Amino acid sequence: MSENASPDAPRPDAVRPGPQPEASQPAAPPSRPAQPTAQPQPQASGPRPPAYPGSFAPPQPPQQKGAFRRGFGLGAGAGLGFGGIMLVLGLIGSLLTSIMMAGAASAFAGANQTRLQPDKVIWGAQGAAHTLRAMRVSGAIMGEGDTGSLLQTSTYGYETAQAIDKLTASDADGLVLLFNTPGGTVNGSRAIADAIDRYKQRTGKKAFVYVEGLSASGGMYAMAGADRIVADHGSLVGSIGIIMGPFLQYRDVRATTGTLVESGVTTNGGISSEYLTQGKGKDFGNAWRAMTQEERDNYTTGLANEYDNFVNWVARHRNIPAETIKNTYGAYMFDTKRAQENRLIDATMGRDEAFRDFATQAGVDPNGTKVVESEPPGMWAQLFGAEARVYGQAPAAKPEGGQPARATSTLCTSQRTPLAFSGSLASVCG
Repeated sequence: MSENASPDAPRPDAVRPGPQPEASQPAAPPSRPAQPTAQPQPQASGPRPPAYPGSFAPPQPPQQKGAFRRGFGLGAGAGLGFGGIMLVLGLIGSLLTSIMMAGAASAFAGANQTRLQPDKVIWGAQGAAHTLRAMRVSGAIMGEGDTGSLLQTSTYGYETAQAIDKLTASDADGLVLLFNTPGGTVNGSRAIADAIDRYKQRTGKKAFVYVEGLSASGGMYAMAGADRIVADHGSLVGSIGIIMGPFLQYRDVRATTGTLVESGVTTNGGISSEYLTQGKGKDFGNAWRAMTQEERDNYTTGLANEYDNFVNWVARHRNIPAETIKNTYGAYMFDTKRAQENRLIDATMGRDEAFRDFATQAGVDPNGTKVVESEPPGMWAQLFGAEARVYGQAPAAKPEGGQPARATSTLCTSQRTPLAFSGSLASVCG
């Protein structure tokens, strides 16, 4: 040791205390060649920091930064992608299932609409042993749904006929049809008339009609075959006739005057309107008139054929000579007294009295009889495709896009459809 070295200075070859290598650690590398002895450096004055054993730690291997983040991102992305694919496939599957179920439900409901309709008692006790089945013929009579809609309650003749055809002898002790109609199309009216005849022949039961205010034209056509017709007080019955039109004629048109407020046509020769009819007085109330003879003959021939069918049907079922209907009754409407005198109805009674009369005519005790009719299907039946209406009864037209409801029925839009209708079409067409 040099004489000038401080006794406290560390020697270059001194080993500082520190952690000793454990047995499991690798052996130290071979010693390097001896290096020249370092010259001691002058120490700074003042106290030295104490040496702490174990203050030296072996270096740790470097860690990969963001590895978890990258792994999580990859996993989340894969999960989201898989979830998105499954969501799309699920939506497609749900759509296909809905389409198939809707088709099946529609077919099911179309074939079973009458079976899905619950019954309600409109007269008599709920637990009565005997039943009369009631069906309504209300509003204008049309053929079927594809002929359009009306602004008021109306009846689909073909559907009503199908509902009557489904009745069996065990379903009821008789059929009661509740009429309140101005008539309508010839085909719809005749469909109901034929179905009443089939019911009587098929079941051996009787069919009855109760007029609740009005049964005109096509209504008379449809109900004539019933075993017994009773009208409520104040009702009108009749108008046995066929009408077609109106046919408008504008003579010497000068201009059209359509504006936001009104529309019209300006003519020099005026405007005329004409109906073709069969049945004396069928176009009563028409304020217009004219048409070529050829057009008149063409359409009148077809009307005459329909008129003869109508007259002969009523004549046969009500035991009235056809000539009497043509020459005396014409297409006039009658109050109940004259209608009964003319044999268009059998009696005038209030509702309770009429239902009791029908039960007696059917051969059952009125005190043990109820009259039932169908109600619209419930919510669950509608979920399976059933329409929210009684089969045979047409829903009213609804406003669309903020505009008033408009009738689209052939009853209102076709001038060339022969009608068994009484009164102004404006009452049902708007």
